[in-house]
Amino acid sequence: MSDDPLRILAGPADASSATAQRAAGERSKPEGRAASRRRAEQYRWPAEWEPHRATWLSWPHNAETWPGRLDRAEAAFCAIVRALEGRETVCINVADAVLEDRVRRRLRAAGVAVEAAVEFYRIPTDDAWVRDHGPIFVVRDEAGRRERLLLDFVFDAWGRKYPPWDCDDDVPRRIADSLGLPRRRVDVVLEGGSIDGNGAGTVLTTESCLLHPNRGAGRTREMLEKVLRETLGATHVVWLGGAVAGDDTDGHVDDLARFVGPRTVVAAVEERAGDENFAPLARNLELLRASTDQDGRRLDVVPLPMPPPLMVDGQRCPASYANFSLANGVALVPVFDAPEDERALAILRELLPGREVVGIPSADLVAGFGAVHCLTQQEPAETP
Repeated sequence: MSDDPLRILAGPADASSATAQRAAGERSKPEGRAASRRRAEQYRWPAEWEPHRATWLSWPHNAETWPGRLDRAEAAFCAIVRALEGRETVCINVADAVLEDRVRRRLRAAGVAVEAAVEFYRIPTDDAWVRDHGPIFVVRDEAGRRERLLLDFVFDAWGRKYPPWDCDDDVPRRIADSLGLPRRRVDVVLEGGSIDGNGAGTVLTTESCLLHPNRGAGRTREMLEKVLRETLGATHVVWLGGAVAGDDTDGHVDDLARFVGPRTVVAAVEERAGDENFAPLARNLELLRASTDQDGRRLDVVPLPMPPPLMVDGQRCPASYANFSLANGVALVPVFDAPEDERALAILRELLPGREVVGIPSADLVAGFGAVHCLTQQEPAETP
């Protein structure tokens, strides 16, 4: 990690919005380190429940990720798009015209009004995990106006586990160019699924992932908290422990604990005492109950059950109801055809009044070691 990992990069010169062009031009000017820090700290990472312009997907195409299940993974993606239709735009990354045509046909067959609901972007990807390889959007609101900025962290396939990843690492740049928005390259490995925030300065994460040496040597809590402060506006970080069984990300927090309100967190708990998830999830629950928000107020922690172990070809998959995605007026929750499905949905319905809670069949998705949240990335609304 360099001493100054933040670099401001402008959007494209032909951006359609004059405001975007002006903002991009301003950000292209050289800045001193102190000025860069002040500018960074003025932005904040909105909570996922705040209004969106769009949800981004990278359409699945890598048969090695879902061997024998790619068609069923696509069917789950169609269910995600159907649930979002009419609520916000769905932006889909596809490599070329051939894949775009395939996606259009699949969505139409699923009953989606494609032309009204979907924007396609010719952005090639190595895989579908846009939560991790896509940009993280931050905003700066002032006098009724909003500036949006894309954070472009280094992506290296969860510690260089699954080459190649060069197309995935280039996705934030391509999205910034497509939208005509400024981008900040951050020379630090960090995936979107490894963090969760309340929009007011508190971020949840795990030591097992953010401090893992495969993400970069010499990483410390202090170093990563500084990065989160200077990029996301995080003023308080809650550190949790390890991963759920089967998680190849070294412990992404979006399988463990998630904010559903400014001080309310759902925490995955394993109720089967003999299960390998029982002890680590109990420890995380204990840590959360002792934690506070950015203002020193205790978090309101609600247990969320885990589904029973889900095995594919002898391998345990990281199935968790915490891997839900929040969008305009809706929560998309992975379900696994398990007895716990309805209880998990009922808990989230109680915690998210006024928001429809939709179960997305995810037994095939999680065979690729991720679910709904891993496969989506929110783009905040263009106005405050």
